[in-house]
Amino acid sequence: MIKKLPVPLWTILSPIVAWLAYFANSLDLGVFYTFFLAAVLVAAVLAAVHHAEVVAHRVGEPFGTLLLALAITVIEVALIVSLMLTGGPDTAALARDTVLAAVMIILTGIIGLCLLVGGAKFKEQVFSLPGVSAAVVTLTAILVLTLILPNYTTSKAGPEYTPTQLIFVAVVCLVLYGAFVMVQTIRHRDFFLPPDADGNEEVHAEPPTNKVALLSTFLLLLCLGIVVLLAKALAPDIENAVVNFGAPKSLVGVIIAAVVLLPEGLAAYRAARKNRLQTSLNLALGSALASIGLTIPAVAIVSMVTGMTITLGIDMKATVLLLLAQFTIMLSLATGRTNILQGIVLIVIFMVYLFTIIAP
Repeated sequence: MIKKLPVPLWTILSPIVAWLAYFANSLDLGVFYTFFLAAVLVAAVLAAVHHAEVVAHRVGEPFGTLLLALAITVIEVALIVSLMLTGGPDTAALARDTVLAAVMIILTGIIGLCLLVGGAKFKEQVFSLPGVSAAVVTLTAILVLTLILPNYTTSKAGPEYTPTQLIFVAVVCLVLYGAFVMVQTIRHRDFFLPPDADGNEEVHAEPPTNKVALLSTFLLLLCLGIVVLLAKALAPDIENAVVNFGAPKSLVGVIIAAVVLLPEGLAAYRAARKNRLQTSLNLALGSALASIGLTIPAVAIVSMVTGMTITLGIDMKATVLLLLAQFTIMLSLATGRTNILQGIVLIVIFMVYLFTIIAP
Protein backbone atom coordinates (compact mmCIF):
# COMPACT_ATOMS: atom_id res chain seq x y z
CA MET A 1 0.00 0.00 0.00
CA ILE A 2 1.37 3.40 -1.02
CA LYS A 3 1.92 5.72 1.91
CA LYS A 4 -0.01 8.98 1.66
CA LEU A 5 2.17 12.06 1.26
CA PRO A 6 1.91 14.71 4.01
CA VAL A 7 1.27 17.39 1.34
CA PRO A 8 -0.15 17.11 -2.21
CA LEU A 9 2.36 15.78 -4.75
CA TRP A 10 1.93 18.73 -7.13
CA THR A 11 3.01 21.17 -4.41
CA ILE A 12 6.29 19.24 -4.11
CA LEU A 13 6.92 18.85 -7.83
CA SER A 14 6.07 22.47 -8.77
CA PRO A 15 9.08 24.16 -7.10
CA ILE A 16 11.42 21.36 -8.19
CA VAL A 17 10.38 21.67 -11.84
CA ALA A 18 10.54 25.46 -11.59
CA TRP A 19 14.12 25.39 -10.26
CA LEU A 20 15.18 22.96 -13.02
CA ALA A 21 13.50 25.14 -15.64
CA TYR A 22 15.27 28.24 -14.31
CA PHE A 23 18.72 26.64 -14.59
CA ALA A 24 17.91 25.32 -18.08
CA ASN A 25 17.04 28.86 -19.18
CA SER A 26 20.75 29.52 -19.81
CA LEU A 27 20.55 27.18 -22.82
CA ASP A 28 18.56 29.83 -24.76
CA LEU A 29 15.75 27.54 -25.89
CA GLY A 30 13.66 30.19 -27.62
CA VAL A 31 10.39 32.03 -27.20
CA PHE A 32 8.31 28.95 -26.46
CA TYR A 33 10.51 28.22 -23.46
CA THR A 34 9.67 31.70 -22.16
CA PHE A 35 6.00 30.73 -22.08
CA PHE A 36 6.97 27.51 -20.30
CA LEU A 37 8.84 29.54 -17.69
CA ALA A 38 5.73 31.67 -17.17
CA ALA A 39 3.67 28.49 -16.70
CA VAL A 40 6.00 26.99 -14.08
CA LEU A 41 6.11 30.38 -12.39
CA VAL A 42 2.32 30.27 -11.95
CA ALA A 43 2.58 26.69 -10.65
CA ALA A 44 5.20 27.75 -8.11
CA VAL A 45 2.97 30.61 -6.99
CA LEU A 46 0.02 28.27 -6.45
CA ALA A 47 2.23 25.86 -4.52
CA ALA A 48 3.51 28.75 -2.38
CA VAL A 49 -0.08 29.67 -1.49
CA HIS A 50 -0.82 26.12 -0.35
CA HIS A 51 2.28 25.85 1.82
CA ALA A 52 1.74 29.33 3.26
CA GLU A 53 -1.75 28.34 4.37
CA VAL A 54 -0.42 25.16 5.98
CA VAL A 55 2.23 27.08 7.93
CA ALA A 56 -0.20 29.86 8.85
CA HIS A 57 -2.70 27.32 10.17
CA ARG A 58 -0.03 25.67 12.29
CA VAL A 59 1.39 28.79 13.95
CA GLY A 60 -1.99 30.54 14.19
CA GLU A 61 -3.00 34.15 13.78
CA PRO A 62 -1.46 36.64 13.50
CA PHE A 63 1.92 34.87 13.28
CA GLY A 64 1.00 32.94 10.13
CA THR A 65 0.09 36.00 8.10
CA LEU A 66 3.08 37.90 9.48
CA LEU A 67 5.38 35.05 8.44
CA LEU A 68 4.08 35.05 4.88
CA ALA A 69 4.25 38.85 4.63
CA LEU A 70 7.85 38.91 5.84
CA ALA A 71 8.91 36.02 3.60
CA ILE A 72 7.49 37.61 0.44
CA THR A 73 8.82 41.06 1.37
CA VAL A 74 12.35 39.78 1.95
CA ILE A 75 12.21 38.17 -1.49
CA GLU A 76 10.84 41.39 -3.00
CA VAL A 77 13.62 43.44 -1.41
CA ALA A 78 16.23 40.98 -2.68
CA LEU A 79 14.82 41.29 -6.20
CA ILE A 80 14.78 45.11 -6.12
CA VAL A 81 18.30 45.36 -4.70
CA SER A 82 19.72 42.86 -7.21
CA LEU A 83 18.12 44.72 -10.12
CA MET A 84 19.45 48.02 -8.77
CA LEU A 85 22.99 46.71 -8.43
CA THR A 86 23.01 45.27 -11.95
CA GLY A 87 21.08 48.11 -13.60
CA GLY A 88 23.08 51.04 -12.27
CA PRO A 89 21.81 54.66 -12.41
CA ASP A 90 18.94 53.70 -14.74
CA THR A 91 17.25 51.98 -11.80
CA ALA A 92 17.19 55.02 -9.49
CA ALA A 93 13.38 55.03 -9.48
CA LEU A 94 12.92 51.24 -9.45
CA ALA A 95 12.37 50.97 -5.69
CA ARG A 96 9.85 53.84 -5.75
CA ASP A 97 7.92 52.41 -8.72
CA THR A 98 7.86 48.89 -7.30
CA VAL A 99 6.85 49.96 -3.78
CA LEU A 100 4.12 52.26 -5.12
CA ALA A 101 2.86 49.47 -7.37
CA ALA A 102 2.89 46.98 -4.49
CA VAL A 103 0.98 49.34 -2.19
CA MET A 104 -1.63 50.21 -4.82
CA ILE A 105 -2.07 46.56 -5.79
CA ILE A 106 -2.56 45.61 -2.14
CA LEU A 107 -4.78 48.52 -1.02
CA THR A 108 -7.06 48.65 -4.06
CA GLY A 109 -6.55 45.38 -5.95
CA ILE A 110 -6.16 42.67 -3.30
CA ILE A 111 -8.31 44.24 -0.56
CA GLY A 112 -10.88 45.35 -3.14
CA LEU A 113 -11.14 41.83 -4.55
CA CYS A 114 -11.43 40.32 -1.05
CA LEU A 115 -14.23 42.72 -0.07
CA LEU A 116 -15.98 42.17 -3.40
CA VAL A 117 -15.85 38.36 -3.21
CA GLY A 118 -16.71 38.24 0.49
CA GLY A 119 -19.56 40.71 0.08
CA ALA A 120 -20.98 38.82 -2.91
CA LYS A 121 -20.91 35.50 -1.05
CA PHE A 122 -21.76 36.50 2.53
CA LYS A 123 -23.40 39.96 2.00
CA GLU A 124 -21.57 41.39 5.03
CA GLN A 125 -18.29 40.44 6.72
CA VAL A 126 -16.81 41.51 10.06
CA PHE A 127 -13.27 41.99 11.31
CA SER A 128 -11.42 43.32 14.35
CA LEU A 129 -11.43 47.09 14.01
CA PRO A 130 -8.54 47.88 16.46
CA GLY A 131 -6.07 45.69 14.56
CA VAL A 132 -6.94 47.09 11.15
CA SER A 133 -6.84 50.66 12.51
CA ALA A 134 -3.35 50.05 13.91
CA ALA A 135 -2.14 48.83 10.53
CA VAL A 136 -3.76 51.67 8.57
CA VAL A 137 -2.44 54.47 10.79
CA THR A 138 1.11 53.06 10.63
CA LEU A 139 0.90 52.59 6.86
CA THR A 140 -0.34 56.15 6.36
CA ALA A 141 2.64 57.63 8.20
CA ILE A 142 5.19 55.52 6.31
CA LEU A 143 3.60 56.25 2.90
CA VAL A 144 3.66 60.02 3.39
CA LEU A 145 7.21 60.07 4.77
CA THR A 146 8.67 57.93 1.98
CA LEU A 147 6.70 58.71 -1.18
CA ILE A 148 5.26 62.22 -0.73
CA LEU A 149 7.50 64.24 1.63
CA PRO A 150 10.63 63.96 -0.64
CA ASN A 151 8.88 66.23 -3.13
CA TYR A 152 8.70 69.07 -0.59
CA THR A 153 12.02 69.04 1.30
CA THR A 154 14.36 71.93 0.46
CA SER A 155 17.85 70.67 1.30
CA LYS A 156 17.92 68.98 -2.10
CA ALA A 157 15.68 69.49 -5.11
CA GLY A 158 12.94 66.85 -5.12
CA PRO A 159 11.99 64.13 -5.57
CA GLU A 160 15.09 62.97 -3.70
CA TYR A 161 16.29 62.98 -0.11
CA THR A 162 19.79 63.98 0.90
CA PRO A 163 21.86 61.05 2.28
CA THR A 164 21.25 62.25 5.83
CA GLN A 165 17.50 62.61 5.25
CA LEU A 166 17.34 59.20 3.57
CA ILE A 167 19.04 57.43 6.50
CA PHE A 168 16.80 59.24 8.99
CA VAL A 169 13.63 58.24 7.12
CA ALA A 170 14.92 54.67 6.81
CA VAL A 171 15.37 54.49 10.58
CA VAL A 172 11.90 55.97 11.10
CA CYS A 173 10.43 53.27 8.80
CA LEU A 174 12.11 50.52 10.82
CA VAL A 175 10.91 52.04 14.10
CA LEU A 176 7.33 52.30 12.88
CA TYR A 177 7.29 48.82 11.40
CA GLY A 178 8.96 47.33 14.48
CA ALA A 179 6.41 49.02 16.73
CA PHE A 180 3.57 47.61 14.62
CA VAL A 181 4.99 44.07 14.77
CA MET A 182 5.37 44.36 18.55
CA VAL A 183 1.74 45.44 18.88
CA GLN A 184 0.59 42.71 16.48
CA THR A 185 2.43 39.81 18.06
CA ILE A 186 2.94 40.73 21.75
CA ARG A 187 1.08 43.60 23.37
CA HIS A 188 -2.24 43.45 21.51
CA ARG A 189 -2.25 40.16 19.66
CA ASP A 190 -5.99 39.78 20.28
CA PHE A 191 -6.61 42.83 18.05
CA PHE A 192 -5.58 40.75 15.04
CA LEU A 193 -7.60 37.61 15.75
CA PRO A 194 -10.89 36.92 13.95
CA PRO A 195 -13.89 38.27 15.90
CA ASP A 196 -15.31 34.74 16.21
CA ALA A 197 -12.08 33.26 17.57
CA ASP A 198 -12.90 33.90 21.25
CA GLY A 199 -9.22 33.84 22.11
CA ASN A 200 -8.56 30.65 20.13
CA GLU A 201 -7.37 31.14 16.60
CA GLU A 202 -7.64 27.45 15.64
CA VAL A 203 -11.36 27.41 14.95
CA HIS A 204 -11.58 26.18 11.37
CA ALA A 205 -9.88 22.76 11.29
CA GLU A 206 -7.35 20.56 13.04
CA PRO A 207 -3.90 22.16 12.61
CA PRO A 208 -1.20 20.19 10.75
CA THR A 209 1.55 18.37 12.62
CA ASN A 210 4.97 19.89 13.25
CA LYS A 211 6.45 17.58 10.62
CA VAL A 212 4.02 18.74 7.95
CA ALA A 213 4.49 22.39 8.96
CA LEU A 214 8.29 22.12 8.72
CA LEU A 215 8.04 20.45 5.30
CA SER A 216 5.68 23.18 4.08
CA THR A 217 8.01 25.88 5.46
CA PHE A 218 10.93 24.44 3.48
CA LEU A 219 8.83 24.10 0.31
CA LEU A 220 7.42 27.62 0.82
CA LEU A 221 10.93 29.07 0.84
CA LEU A 222 11.78 27.08 -2.30
CA CYS A 223 8.66 28.42 -4.01
CA LEU A 224 9.22 32.03 -3.01
CA GLY A 225 12.86 31.92 -4.06
CA ILE A 226 12.14 30.58 -7.52
CA VAL A 227 9.23 32.98 -8.00
CA VAL A 228 11.61 35.91 -7.63
CA LEU A 229 14.35 34.35 -9.77
CA LEU A 230 11.90 33.56 -12.55
CA ALA A 231 10.41 37.04 -12.28
CA LYS A 232 13.89 38.49 -12.66
CA ALA A 233 14.66 36.17 -15.58
CA LEU A 234 11.42 37.15 -17.33
CA ALA A 235 11.85 40.87 -16.60
CA PRO A 236 13.71 41.65 -19.89
CA ASP A 237 10.99 39.91 -21.92
CA ILE A 238 8.32 41.76 -19.96
CA GLU A 239 10.13 45.07 -20.52
CA ASN A 240 10.44 44.42 -24.26
CA ALA A 241 6.74 43.57 -24.46
CA VAL A 242 5.84 46.75 -22.57
CA VAL A 243 8.03 48.90 -24.83
CA ASN A 244 6.63 47.27 -27.97
CA PHE A 245 3.14 47.90 -26.65
CA GLY A 246 4.04 51.57 -26.28
CA ALA A 247 3.37 51.72 -22.52
CA PRO A 248 5.65 53.51 -20.01
CA LYS A 249 8.49 51.47 -18.50
CA SER A 250 6.98 51.99 -15.03
CA LEU A 251 4.48 49.30 -16.04
CA VAL A 252 7.33 46.79 -15.68
CA GLY A 253 7.49 47.55 -11.95
CA VAL A 254 3.73 46.97 -11.68
CA ILE A 255 3.99 43.59 -13.41
CA ILE A 256 6.93 42.45 -11.28
CA ALA A 257 5.19 43.61 -8.09
CA ALA A 258 2.03 41.75 -9.14
CA VAL A 259 3.98 38.53 -9.71
CA VAL A 260 5.76 38.78 -6.37
CA LEU A 261 2.49 39.56 -4.54
CA LEU A 262 0.50 36.83 -6.31
CA PRO A 263 1.01 34.17 -3.58
CA GLU A 264 -0.18 36.56 -0.89
CA GLY A 265 -3.03 37.85 -3.02
CA LEU A 266 -4.34 34.34 -3.68
CA ALA A 267 -4.04 33.44 0.00
CA ALA A 268 -6.02 36.56 0.97
CA TYR A 269 -8.64 35.82 -1.70
CA ARG A 270 -9.12 32.25 -0.50
CA ALA A 271 -9.43 33.42 3.11
CA ALA A 272 -12.14 35.93 2.10
CA ARG A 273 -14.07 33.19 0.31
CA LYS A 274 -14.02 31.19 3.55
CA ASN A 275 -15.46 34.19 5.44
CA ARG A 276 -12.13 34.85 7.19
CA LEU A 277 -11.82 38.52 6.31
CA GLN A 278 -9.57 39.22 9.30
CA THR A 279 -6.96 36.86 7.86
CA SER A 280 -7.27 38.55 4.46
CA LEU A 281 -6.75 42.01 5.96
CA ASN A 282 -3.87 40.79 8.14
CA LEU A 283 -2.19 39.46 5.00
CA ALA A 284 -2.84 42.49 2.84
CA LEU A 285 -2.11 45.33 5.27
CA GLY A 286 0.79 43.45 6.87
CA SER A 287 2.30 42.91 3.44
CA ALA A 288 1.92 46.59 2.52
CA LEU A 289 3.63 47.62 5.75
CA ALA A 290 6.45 45.12 5.36
CA SER A 291 6.89 45.98 1.69
CA ILE A 292 7.49 49.69 2.21
CA GLY A 293 8.83 49.50 5.77
CA LEU A 294 11.64 47.12 4.82
CA THR A 295 12.29 48.10 1.20
CA ILE A 296 13.12 51.75 1.90
CA PRO A 297 15.77 50.93 4.56
CA ALA A 298 17.27 48.34 2.19
CA VAL A 299 17.59 50.74 -0.74
CA ALA A 300 18.91 53.41 1.64
CA ILE A 301 21.76 51.05 2.54
CA VAL A 302 22.40 50.34 -1.15
CA SER A 303 22.45 54.07 -1.84
CA MET A 304 24.97 54.74 0.92
CA VAL A 305 27.26 51.87 -0.09
CA THR A 306 27.22 52.46 -3.85
CA GLY A 307 26.72 56.24 -3.94
CA MET A 308 23.70 55.70 -6.18
CA THR A 309 20.98 58.36 -6.16
CA ILE A 310 17.59 57.00 -5.12
CA THR A 311 14.42 58.72 -6.33
CA LEU A 312 11.53 58.33 -3.88
CA GLY A 313 9.03 61.12 -4.47
CA ILE A 314 6.06 60.28 -6.69
CA ASP A 315 4.47 62.67 -9.18
CA MET A 316 1.22 64.54 -8.60
CA LYS A 317 -0.95 62.03 -10.48
CA ALA A 318 0.36 59.14 -8.39
CA THR A 319 0.02 61.23 -5.23
CA VAL A 320 -3.65 61.89 -5.90
CA LEU A 321 -4.37 58.21 -6.57
CA LEU A 322 -2.39 57.05 -3.54
CA LEU A 323 -4.18 59.49 -1.21
CA LEU A 324 -7.53 58.53 -2.75
CA ALA A 325 -6.77 54.85 -2.15
CA GLN A 326 -5.68 55.46 1.44
CA PHE A 327 -8.68 57.68 2.19
CA THR A 328 -11.07 55.13 0.70
CA ILE A 329 -9.48 52.32 2.72
CA MET A 330 -9.92 54.36 5.91
CA LEU A 331 -13.61 54.91 5.20
CA SER A 332 -14.20 51.34 4.04
CA LEU A 333 -12.65 49.81 7.16
CA ALA A 334 -13.95 52.36 9.66
CA THR A 335 -16.87 50.37 11.06
CA GLY A 336 -15.61 46.81 11.41
CA ARG A 337 -18.07 45.64 8.74
CA THR A 338 -17.76 45.51 4.95
CA ASN A 339 -20.01 44.77 2.01
CA ILE A 340 -19.79 44.51 -1.75
CA LEU A 341 -19.87 48.28 -2.35
CA GLN A 342 -16.49 48.98 -0.74
CA GLY A 343 -14.97 46.24 -2.85
CA ILE A 344 -16.39 47.69 -6.06
CA VAL A 345 -15.08 51.18 -5.25
CA LEU A 346 -11.58 49.91 -4.50
CA ILE A 347 -11.48 47.78 -7.65
CA VAL A 348 -12.51 50.82 -9.72
CA ILE A 349 -9.67 52.87 -8.20
CA PHE A 350 -7.29 50.04 -9.05
CA MET A 351 -8.52 50.02 -12.66
CA VAL A 352 -8.00 53.80 -12.83
CA TYR A 353 -4.47 53.37 -11.48
CA LEU A 354 -3.62 50.80 -14.17
CA PHE A 355 -5.29 52.85 -16.91
CA THR A 356 -3.39 56.03 -16.03
CA ILE A 357 -0.11 54.12 -16.19
CA ILE A 358 -0.84 52.92 -19.72
CA ALA A 359 -2.47 56.20 -20.78
CA PRO A 360 -0.96 58.87 -18.49
